[in-house]
Amino acid sequence: MAEEIQGATNAQQPSLNLGRVYLKDLSFEAPNTPELFQTAFEPNYAVQLNSKARKLDDNNYEVILVINVECKSGDKVAFVCEVQQAGVFTISGVEGMQLRHALTAYTPSLLFPYARQVIAAAIGQGGFPALHLAPVNFDQIFAMQLQREAEQAQAGNSAEASTVQ
Repeated sequence: MAEEIQGATNAQQPSLNLGRVYLKDLSFEAPNTPELFQTAFEPNYAVQLNSKARKLDDNNYEVILVINVECKSGDKVAFVCEVQQAGVFTISGVEGMQLRHALTAYTPSLLFPYARQVIAAAIGQGGFPALHLAPVNFDQIFAMQLQREAEQAQAGNSAEASTVQ
């Protein structure tokens, strides 16, 4: 009897486990080499982050962190590097907004160090100084996304109210 109660209690406990981390895609292009190596290198970086998640089965999710780095020196593209760092996460006892937070903020933060390492290595092997991306506050990005959604919903409600009159 005590074992049944213990089992029921454990089933209700939220859990998130990282099952596997893997590199899903890596692309590196340096279209203006070797000519670019003959001039002064003045890097100007543009970094884009995105993540996506999909449910695999009852409690397993694939999360993919996509990072694009474009570097220009002057008006020429020095390199473009895209990394899709992925992981399989087992998540149970978490629903609604907590699940959304886990999939769009917490799990990408776990994948980020792996992606950062891949980017630094690829850029270095491309003949350029390694780029070490600064840490990213995925919780802040998530909060900003929620704020944008709330503002859009409010703007949508205002538009509906003005068309009803």
